[in-house]
Amino acid sequence: MRTGISFTLTNGDRQRLDAIVADRNAPHKHVWRARIVLLSADDLGTNAIMAATGKTKTCIWRWQERFMTDGVDGLLRDKTRPPGKPPVAADRTQEVVRLTLAPPPHEATHWTLRAMAKAVGLAASTIQGI
Repeated sequence: MRTGISFTLTNGDRQRLDAIVADRNAPHKHVWRARIVLLSADDLGTNAIMAATGKTKTCIWRWQERFMTDGVDGLLRDKTRPPGKPPVAADRTQEVVRLTLAPPPHEATHWTLRAMAKAVGLAASTIQGI
């Protein structure tokens, strides 16, 4: 293990991890996380764990550290991530709706998707969503 990461595996933790690995219905990600910790507890080096699990060095370090701080329960949950793109502001949505009711600025009979996107400054896919 890398410097600063060390843990001892209690009998209870080893039994829980062995049960996760043996459970055929356990999610695959839980199984390889448990295997990383079990192999680490057996004093295998990072390269040996990489060869046994097929995971990268940073992945192994991440789960060793997570086990050290949060125990077995830390392996069984994913950390929360911030949401993706924020929704379009209400005033921008209202502007798109207002423009659809107005005549287009060029010599055309109706708004096109690209013309609306250019006029409002949003992506065409965003205009479609509105």
